[in-house]
Amino acid sequence: MARSPDRTAGPHGPLRLAELIAALSVGADLGTGQPIEHTLRSCLLAQELARRCALTDDETADAYYLALLRFIGCTADASDTAAAVGGDEIGFVASMEPAFMGTSAERLRALVRGTGPRLPPLRRAGRIAGMLSDPGGPRRAVTAHCDAAQQLSARLGVGQGVTAALELAFERWDGKGIPGRCAGDEVPTAVRIVIVASDIDLWARIGGISAAVDVVTRRTGQAYDPAVAAAFVRDPDGVLAAVAVPDAWQAVLDTEPGAALWVSPDRLSAVLGAFADFADLKSPWLRGHSRAVAGLAAAAARSSGLDETDVTAVRHAGLVHDLGRVGIPSGIWDRAGPLSVDEWEKVRLHPYLTERILHRSAALAPLARLAACHHERCDGSGYHRGSRAAELSMAEQLLGAADAYQAMTEERPHRPARSGDEAARELCRQRATGLFSDAVVDAVLDAAGHPRTGQQDTRPAGLTEREVEVLRLIARGRSNRAVAAELVISAKTVGTHVEHIYTKIGVRTRAGAALFAMEHGLLERL
Repeated sequence: MARSPDRTAGPHGPLRLAELIAALSVGADLGTGQPIEHTLRSCLLAQELARRCALTDDETADAYYLALLRFIGCTADASDTAAAVGGDEIGFVASMEPAFMGTSAERLRALVRGTGPRLPPLRRAGRIAGMLSDPGGPRRAVTAHCDAAQQLSARLGVGQGVTAALELAFERWDGKGIPGRCAGDEVPTAVRIVIVASDIDLWARIGGISAAVDVVTRRTGQAYDPAVAAAFVRDPDGVLAAVAVPDAWQAVLDTEPGAALWVSPDRLSAVLGAFADFADLKSPWLRGHSRAVAGLAAAAARSSGLDETDVTAVRHAGLVHDLGRVGIPSGIWDRAGPLSVDEWEKVRLHPYLTERILHRSAALAPLARLAACHHERCDGSGYHRGSRAAELSMAEQLLGAADAYQAMTEERPHRPARSGDEAARELCRQRATGLFSDAVVDAVLDAAGHPRTGQQDTRPAGLTEREVEVLRLIARGRSNRAVAAELVISAKTVGTHVEHIYTKIGVRTRAGAALFAMEHGLLERL
């Protein structure tokens, strides 16, 4: 990753890392139930507070990137949280966020308010009781969140200071945060700045400037560094003027501290691979899907005779095609039974959300339509546009067929995975009914290699074949007991394998293990 003082790049040159991360932050806003650009506004407020607190250049840069990246681990615990609260973890997180740095009473009220609000009373009461009976739940969730954020940010190429700060991104001045390892001046300066900035934006939106001042005043010396809080309380109108801008997106890019960070063309696939894993971490049933689709679609594009520029575009679009899933509650993706009409409408919304996330960035906008067409079909029955064959390019049709084939070969909560041959037969049936063209189906099946030949498993980090098997299953959300039953070994042996896996790949949580498995393509053949 290179730095340069130049703020512009040629059409085929490097892309600004800040712009790519800003796009990812829009996805994080969707995943946490916040209004689009909450993270961008928090970044602008963090920069203003950093200026008023006379931070060093390095501290200011750390605060900038930490503000943009603090919530990119939001998908790590999404599935577990959805299961605990009745399906809608996005609504729950949105309810908890303003209270998270408040008192225990504030957090309790937010928990009760945000848990299963649409459930029948008795079922809702059961969910609330379950949450209250698991005091370790918040720590597990935040630890998974921070672990994922650290791994993803390292892949994106931000500095070590930011990556280290993400482990402590939910600490408090009084030492009562998570993980609770430090207090006071031991909390990284960037964390102390960003926590206050994020809450200022939340509370100013909820109740105006007076509410923001009241909350910051009450939490001073508890959650907030008194010096940072004072910088806001002394001049709240002046601080909030930082977000009174016509275009928060452009303002964030214009205020990037120091020299811009750039992503070279040969690094872009790796960066977008982090985007793919951010999206696929949303549900155990989806992990590794985007990388597999990207590889299959790119191979199909090449076999179809598309030039290498188009092949690369198809691969990149495949990596980011499911970003919009982050904005749909995990309870829908994890549902074993039929979906309601309302839930199906939410499912149909996710390609649109993908398109809007990508369109926000000039660097990613060329991928937006292609990525958002993965559920379009030649007969007009797809979504979200209902496009027909004449309106779809070859690249768009190939991505849709590759996504369909790959999804069929993956297990879902409502059905088992199909074999490659079964998926091929179903894709041919869909061709016969007009969903896909002959050329597109032939290209995808050719790229999938029918009949598929055996390939040796990749065993990165010195993992044994058995450890790879265990890693695949825990990355898919299996419990130790379920892994033991499937592999016909004891649960204790599974636990030992898990410990060895964590040590070898350098992670602490199952979310971290899932990210490693996706990055190294270990889930594609499960």
